Amino acid sequence: MIWRLAMGFVLAGTLTVQADDWPQWLGPQRDSVWRETGIVSRFPKSGLRVVWRAALAEGYAGPAVANDRVYVTDWVRDPEAKPPASPFDTSALLGGRERVHCLDARNGKPLWSHEYECAYKVSYAAGPRCTPTIANGRVYTLGTMGDLFCLNADDGKPLWHRKFPKDFGAKVPVWGFSSHPLVDGELLICLVGGANGSLVVAFEAATGKERWRSLTTTDDAHGCGYAPPVIAEVGKTRQLIIWHPEGISSLDPQTGKEFWTVPFKLRSGLSIPTPRVHGDRLFVTAFYNGPMMLQLAQDQPAARILWRAKENVNERRTEGLHSIMSSPFIRDGHIYGVCSYGQLRCLRLDTGERVWESLRATSRLNKPKEERWGNAFIVSHDDRFFLFNEHGELILARLTPDGYEELDRLLIVQPTNPLVNRPVVWSHPAFARKCIFARNDREIVCVSLAAEEY
Repeated sequence: MIWRLAMGFVLAGTLTVQADDWPQWLGPQRDSVWRETGIVSRFPKSGLRVVWRAALAEGYAGPAVANDRVYVTDWVRDPEAKPPASPFDTSALLGGRERVHCLDARNGKPLWSHEYECAYKVSYAAGPRCTPTIANGRVYTLGTMGDLFCLNADDGKPLWHRKFPKDFGAKVPVWGFSSHPLVDGELLICLVGGANGSLVVAFEAATGKERWRSLTTTDDAHGCGYAPPVIAEVGKTRQLIIWHPEGISSLDPQTGKEFWTVPFKLRSGLSIPTPRVHGDRLFVTAFYNGPMMLQLAQDQPAARILWRAKENVNERRTEGLHSIMSSPFIRDGHIYGVCSYGQLRCLRLDTGERVWESLRATSRLNKPKEERWGNAFIVSHDDRFFLFNEHGELILARLTPDGYEELDRLLIVQPTNPLVNRPVVWSHPAFARKCIFARNDREIVCVSLAAEEY
C-alpha cells in the first residue's frame, strides 16, 4: 500500500501477447470478472510500464478491446460552446461532434475514426456514456443524444444508424442515453424510452431492423433510465432483466413478452448500476432508494422481494448500499459495492445487513474522506480485486467479510473532469491483453499488468 508513480512511459511501444478481450461493458461475460492468467500479484517498486498513450477528447465511456483493437468514443465540443455555470443546467444547447475511434491495441496508433455532428442538451455534458459493444465484426455505439450506430469493425464504415428521439419519439434522459447495448444472438437490445411501448427495443444486429418493442415509461425526465440490460438464466427460463425508473421487469429475450414486473419507483430516475444476478437472486442499488434483493422462481418466470432498504433514508446516513455509478459485486454470500458518499461496503447477501465499510478505496492517496458520489469501479480477478477510483488510481485489494485489505495503488491517469466539486475520472477501464486500458478527457493509456514483465 505504497504510493508510487508509474515509470518508464513508452509513447510508441508494442505489446505482443495472446490474451483475452474486453469487448463490451464489464467484459466478455458482462460480469466484471477478469479471467486472464499471468497477472501481477503486487505492483513492482519501479512502477508499471505504460505501453502507449493516445490523445482523446471528452467522454465518460470506457473502452472496449477486441481482436487486437481498442474502440473508444469521445465528444469534441465546439470552441464557442461554453458550458453553463451549473452542470445540472440543461437549458443550453452545446454544439459539438461525437467520434468513434479504433486504435491498434499493440501500440495505440489510430486505425480509423467515425464522427458526426451532435449537439448536447443534457446535464453533465462531457461526452458519450456507453462503452462500445463489439460482436461479429461489428461495432455498436450509443451516443449521449440517442445516436445508435453499427459500424464495420475493420474500417469504421456505417452499416446502419438509428436515432432514438427521431425514430421512436424518445425524450433524451436528463443525463443522456447511458444504457450499454446488449448483443444477444442475432439481436441488439437497447433501452430507448420512446412512445408506443418502446422502453426496450430489440433490433436485428446485422441490419438495424426492429424485431420487437416492449414496456412503457411515464418518466418524462429520465425515460428508460440508465442501467444496462442483462440476461438471467434461472431454472428453465432465460430472462432479459430491465431495470428502469419505475421498476424491474423480466422479458422474453426473443419476443419481448413481459414475464413479470416488480414496482420500484426511483427518486430522480437513478437506475444506474448494473443489476447483478447471482444464482436465483437479483440485486439492484440506487443512490436515494438504496438496495433491493429479489428472489427469482426456479419453476416459472416470477420474482418476489426478499429484502429492501428502509424508506426515506437520509443520503448521508445510510445503512445498506446506495450506489450512484459503480456496479456491485457478489461473492461467497456477500455484496461489495460503493455507497452514496464513497463508502466501500460489504453486505450480507441474505439479509442486506452491513458487515463493514471503508473510505480508503475512493479517497485520493489513501486519505479517507467522504465525497458525495465518491466512486470506484470494481473488477474481480482470482482472489483479488482491481479497483479503479475517480482519482485515476488503480488499486489492488482483497475484499472479504473480514474487511478491506489494500495491497497496492498506482496513478494511471489524471482526473480531468471538472464538472463536480473536484476533478474526477468517471469512466470504466477495460482489462485485456494483460493490461488495463483507461481514459480521461485528454487521453487513453495502456498499462501492462503482465507478471512476466516485472
